[in-house]
Amino acid sequence: MNLKTICVRFIIGCLMVSCNSVDDRAAINVGALRFIGEKVIPSEEVKGTLFGGLSSIDYANGLWYAISDDTQAPIRFYTLELEYTINAFTKASVKNVTIIKDVNGLNFENGTTDPEALRLDPTTGTFIWASEGRLNQHINPTIREIDISGTHIRELPLPTMFSLEETTRKVGPRQNGTIEGLSLSRDNKGYWIGMELPLKQDGNPPLLLNSNAPVRITLMDKFLGTVQKQYVYELDNVVRDSNPPGGFKINGLVELLALSDLSFLVLERSFATGYEDGGNNVKIYKVDATAASDVKNREQLRDGFYTPVTKTLLFDFESIRSQLTNGVVDNIEGITFGPDLSNGNKSIVVIADNNFSEFGPQLNQIIAFEVMPQER
Repeated sequence: MNLKTICVRFIIGCLMVSCNSVDDRAAINVGALRFIGEKVIPSEEVKGTLFGGLSSIDYANGLWYAISDDTQAPIRFYTLELEYTINAFTKASVKNVTIIKDVNGLNFENGTTDPEALRLDPTTGTFIWASEGRLNQHINPTIREIDISGTHIRELPLPTMFSLEETTRKVGPRQNGTIEGLSLSRDNKGYWIGMELPLKQDGNPPLLLNSNAPVRITLMDKFLGTVQKQYVYELDNVVRDSNPPGGFKINGLVELLALSDLSFLVLERSFATGYEDGGNNVKIYKVDATAASDVKNREQLRDGFYTPVTKTLLFDFESIRSQLTNGVVDNIEGITFGPDLSNGNKSIVVIADNNFSEFGPQLNQIIAFEVMPQER
């Protein structure tokens, strides 16, 4: 994309943002979440693709968009139809599938990208989507813009600290631990990206005890690609050991959703192998960066000379496990605001990545909540 095109898009974007109502850009008041219901969509063939791997969800104009993290062609996102009221979740179905093309208008080759997040930009009508890359195959994480048909528009710049150019034994991102979270800023001028795991120079992946696992949440200017702000989010310990001990276990940031200029909802998902209930422990935190240090110029965080964001537990999915299919809290990785409910309160929907049942039976699980405003 040349400079003239970027300038024109910037002007159009500013004009469209200026036309938004104050309410659209105001901070979103979230005090608590009330469970409405759950739906599970079967893993079936949809227009020649296997439905599953749903790593994010977004909502606009009555439709829902969920990207699949399938690394095999075709790379794709699904359009869903969800219906729920204040009292019940009544419908969940697949409406369409859209194939995402590479810069040459072709299908991505197998194993060359790993989609993790998708957001619709209301100022342009286009999508931005994130791939965490394939670091063990020397493929960088990326954020790209596509149109509604899946056609490539441009690749957005990323900080060099998130790329392979800085990756050595002690520096750079970790395999399967790069960009998982993606949210447009409330003013629609930028986008926030959240790393799943700490950079090597910042800290270690979470442990069962005494973790020091700081991940970076970064605000990027969507027109110029420059880093505007960067804050530290400290991950919880891994919730439970594998069964039997010694197996795989992890905890990470899997999605974020902007509430205001400096506040977010963050999804944390802890996983351990060997459990009939799926092994997932998922929490939603309300995060405030008002008093946090801006670390965009900090090369490493291991010295601890920073103030992290504050995090307050908003919802623990253990509280509804008994109300979910088979008592399973699945691999929840996506979160978005949905339409307002009949009483005027906002709604939130989360979605689970079933990993195409690679690690045992899993669900394309979708859960709806009512947002209960915090009393002022």
